[in-house]
Amino acid sequence: MKCISVKHPPSLDNLLLENREPAPEPGPGEIKVSIRAGSLNFRDSLVVNGFFPAPDGLIPLSDGAGDVIAIGSGVSEFAIGDRVVSIFHPKWLDGFLDKRDLDNSPGGPADGFACEEATRPATHFTRAPENLSYAEAATLTCAGVTAWRAVVTDGNVHPGEWVLVQGTGGVSLFALQFAKAAGAKVIATSSSTEKMDRLKALGADHVINYAENENWGDAVLDLTGGLGVEHIVEVGGPNTLKQSFHCARTGGHIAIIGAVGGFDVDAMPFVILQAKRLRVQAVTVGTRRDQIEMVRAIETHRIKPVVDKLFQLDDLAEAFRHLQSGSHVGKVCVEM
Repeated sequence: MKCISVKHPPSLDNLLLENREPAPEPGPGEIKVSIRAGSLNFRDSLVVNGFFPAPDGLIPLSDGAGDVIAIGSGVSEFAIGDRVVSIFHPKWLDGFLDKRDLDNSPGGPADGFACEEATRPATHFTRAPENLSYAEAATLTCAGVTAWRAVVTDGNVHPGEWVLVQGTGGVSLFALQFAKAAGAKVIATSSSTEKMDRLKALGADHVINYAENENWGDAVLDLTGGLGVEHIVEVGGPNTLKQSFHCARTGGHIAIIGAVGGFDVDAMPFVILQAKRLRVQAVTVGTRRDQIEMVRAIETHRIKPVVDKLFQLDDLAEAFRHLQSGSHVGKVCVEM
């Protein structure tokens, strides 16, 4: 089968197109999947560029979608021909799991889905939404479930509440769509007029240009009558936390997702955190149960993930360069 591997030292120039033996036939409890599409995440970029440790020859990409082509004994959840999508934490099926057990995520440290076939335990996949293409389904594994966890599982967003999302990356757009499906009002931030128009088209009630308004937290407070927002999907990191804390409603919920805004500041403003009794919940994707419930909601509300651009597997390095440019709106995907 054709695949991409990460050779040492990791870099985009060391992504190697290889022909390996076909994926093995499934054993008991396993399924064999023909991978049809994958999607790229910020985390995948850190892996292929060497910021996260990875074994030599690792197959990258945590997100994959495709068709079941063989089934091992004891598998009853899937049948040959079913469309499936990978899960991010194969050991975290539901409930609580210690961080030390989250050690076999595909795309690092385990092999991912930049390949044509994969044989894994059946519990490493869920059914894909019937209303999505393979590329759209492949966006769900990391960004989709992360946003679902932030908005629904942890956030428990209710109709009429305010939700703030930052930028136009995959997690933020999913969070916008899930929040609107829950009946919430959404404020989005961006630095691009074109991207602001896209956010409005996706349902954002208000959009703030943070490049023109350094203290954008004040603008959020103005839009909410001085009360602030109940929920913030925080993807910027240390450089945006101060504004997020400033515009959060007392007792509000802040889902800490990542740090795409960089690390130019030294410390978080914990005085504000304490004074406003904010509920800050770090998110590391979610459970298999989260993904199953998310798939059902996507089908019910006919939600369509935003795919920015589709590359071929041979052009994976160019796909990563496009992701790293920051020009994308939504998810960057690859076809196998």
